[in-house]
Parts: sequence; structure tokens; C-alpha cells
Amino acid sequence: KSVTSNKGEIMATRVGVIGAGGMLQYHAPGFRQGGGELVAIADVNKEAAQASADEWNVSQVFGNTEELLDSDIDAVSIIVPNKFHAPLAIQALEAGKHVFCEKPPALNAGEVEEMIAAAEKSGKVLMFNFNNRARPESQAMMKHIADGTVGRINSAQAQWIRRTGIPGFGGWFTTKELSGGGPVIDLLHMIDLALYFMGYPEPAHVLGQTFDDFITDKAFKGPWGIPDNADGKTDVEAAAHGFVTFKSGQVLSLRNSWAEMIEREVVSVVFQGSRAGGRVERLFGSDGLDDTAIDTCELYTQKEGKSVNQKIETEPCEDMGRIASAANFVETIEGTAAPLNTPQEALKLMQIIDALYQSAETGAPVAL
Repeated sequence: KSVTSNKGEIMATRVGVIGAGGMLQYHAPGFRQGGGELVAIADVNKEAAQASADEWNVSQVFGNTEELLDSDIDAVSIIVPNKFHAPLAIQALEAGKHVFCEKPPALNAGEVEEMIAAAEKSGKVLMFNFNNRARPESQAMMKHIADGTVGRINSAQAQWIRRTGIPGFGGWFTTKELSGGGPVIDLLHMIDLALYFMGYPEPAHVLGQTFDDFITDKAFKGPWGIPDNADGKTDVEAAAHGFVTFKSGQVLSLRNSWAEMIEREVVSVVFQGSRAGGRVERLFGSDGLDDTAIDTCELYTQKEGKSVNQKIETEPCEDMGRIASAANFVETIEGTAAPLNTPQEALKLMQIIDALYQSAETGAPVAL
């Protein structure tokens, strides 16, 4: 799959980035780690694109997507607000470029279906930055799942919950038209990770409820995000709880929040298998911020009538798998690694999220 020059030489995959956002600090080293080249950056704010290009020693800078797609690149990375994920991905795929898109995949499942159709028509790779799959703890746990140690995962609990984590008021994060939703969309990583561990089964029913307590309360603003916009909207949920049944008989409970009365912040996937259970959970520093770069990773088994907790040791990963995730995209294009995620998995994830919002609105379970 590697690009070959007219002289028969193997050439590195040439990547262009749409959006000079903060995630570029992980995408840039990731693409290079995977054997690719970061050769162009485009942003509607061309000065921001130029500043990022200077920082990462990138030669080409563009003020719009069309110029980027007309340049000599093989793939694009999309780092823009959620509303623009699908249209830009489709535009890039139709231009014959591979696509690596930030999460969430799109605003809804319908848009993901359009992205999949464009990818299939173009024959190009479409992947998403579900970076928590690439964390060493997650990969270590997957080895125990793959080798049969865990058995069939019957049930799992996914949560990314915060007491004070609203990422600004009136910005694109809190504007449903631009974001698609609140913490369910923004903090979907643990839902995805639980589904990844479970083998991404086919969803059957979703029951969910959302809550908007505290969503406009400035006391619940998080220490990250974007500046407030007094003229903007804040019309998304503050918290959501849901339950998913699958056609396989497996079940998943989920809990996501930016602002909820909890101890501080909890980020975890816990599961119960037919042979062993497990937990992957984020550890936090004394200030409540994720400055440890470590997840706990444990297996729970019974041996000779006794409960045994097995701690799985891994190396700290300060970038939370983001660099390895971007590297995997290039490696997938070049055929040196299997993809860490697929478009069909992204579609199932968005179908579950859509159904959760629909259930919250109607007050009834939603069949998929």
C-alpha cells in the first residue's frame, strides 16, 4: 500500500492537516513516528497555520481546504469543530486522500454513513482518533482478552464523569449545532473503549436520560477548553446516563458528565467476563488534573477458591495514546500495521449515542 515513485522507490506517506488546533502537538509527532511526513497545514486563520508550520517545520501553509487538497499530499488529518468533520472528510475522500479524523466521528450516525460511502467509493483509508485504544494499558488488557483469559465479556461499565469540567460557555463545545452534544459526544472515549474490549457487538436497545443541571453555572467550568462567548449558545447536556443491550446478550452501562455532583473526576472501563473481570482507570494528581499519565490496569480472577487481583504493569504514556494513534493511521496506509479502529465501529458508536439522545427526549427505550 506504500506510495511508490516513478523510479520504484518507496515514498513516505505525505500528510496535510486541516486545522491548526492543539491536537496537532500529537498528530505531528505521531505521523512522523509512523513513517509519514507532515508536509502541509491549512486553517481559515492562515496566521495560526503559519505559526504551527513554523513550530513543526512544515513547508506548505494554506488558508483553505481546497488548496490543501490540490497539493501533493496522500492523506489528511482533520482537527476542527465537530460540525465540520463529515463534510471535510467527505471532501478529502472524494479528492482521493486517506482521512484521519478527530473524535467524535461526526454529529450523528447518518453523517458517518455518508463518510463510509465516500471511503468505499474512493478506496481510501478512513480512521478516527480513538486514542485511548492506543494507550499501553488498553493494549495490555486487549492481549488478555484476545488470548482467552477473560472469556466472553458479559457486562461492562463505562464512565467519564467530572464535577467541574464544562469547557467554556457559549463556545462550539456547548453549542449543539456545532458539537452535536455535550459530554456524551466530547467524552465518548470510555464508551468506545468498553465496546472495543467487548468486540464491538451489534446494539439492540438503548435507554438513556440526560440532565442539564449546572450547565450554565460558571462555578462548574473546567480548567481546559476554550474562552467563554457571551453571545454564544449553551444548549447541551451537563450529564447523561444510559444502558445498552446488544444482540449478543451483552450489556453496557454508561455515564458521562461535565458537571455532576461526584467526588472529582472518574475515567474508567470496568468489565465482567466469563473467566475474568478487569478494570482500566485513570489516576489523577492532587490538583485533580491528569498529570500522572498512568492508568491502573487490573484483572480479577478466582484461583483455588480464592479471589486474585492481578495488576498489569505498563509504561507511563504522557500523551494518552494520541501519538501512537496517529502513527497507526500512517502504518495502516502503508500496510505495516492493522488499523486500531474501523468506520463500521464508528458507525455503531454514533448509533448508540444518537439512540441515547433520542431515548432521553422521548422517555422510552430505542430499538436499533
